[in-house]
Amino acid sequence: KSERELLRFARENADYILDTSLSSTAQLKEKIADLFLSDTSQKLLVSVMSFGFKYGLPAEADLVFDVRCLPNPFYIAELRDRTGLEKSVRDYVFQQPQTGGLVTRLLDLIDYLLPLYREEGKTQLTIAVGCTGGQHRSVAITRALADFIKQKGYQATENHRDMTRA
Repeated sequence: KSERELLRFARENADYILDTSLSSTAQLKEKIADLFLSDTSQKLLVSVMSFGFKYGLPAEADLVFDVRCLPNPFYIAELRDRTGLEKSVRDYVFQQPQTGGLVTRLLDLIDYLLPLYREEGKTQLTIAVGCTGGQHRSVAITRALADFIKQKGYQATENHRDMTRA
């Protein structure tokens, strides 16, 4: 009773009042999302990150993809000190025949999974793409993956955890 009295002013001035007495956490999340997100695709924020396996797996990752199977630009002298954000490195990575097959399958999988995660009520998803040092292949693939997710109408952020490590 004293708590209700203390909060009376807030309740009288509130724009929304949600009775959570009989709600699960998932139901509350859904109610809040319905109130504040007009586009259902916005209910899932996807973070796509590149990383280097030699620095360890990102603890926050929900999905981890290993692209060390692709030819490594590190062994090309003029590309060694560049990153996957630069055209010359991206061109090298995406000109490899293995890259086309891997990226096609990865995009198909992500396209299939995102609606399932959204329907399950997940609001954040972190996809990590790793290569040896996190500077070349994983960065280029992460950029392409983030662009694809945005084209599908989802909110996506991109970050490169280990790109500038030497």
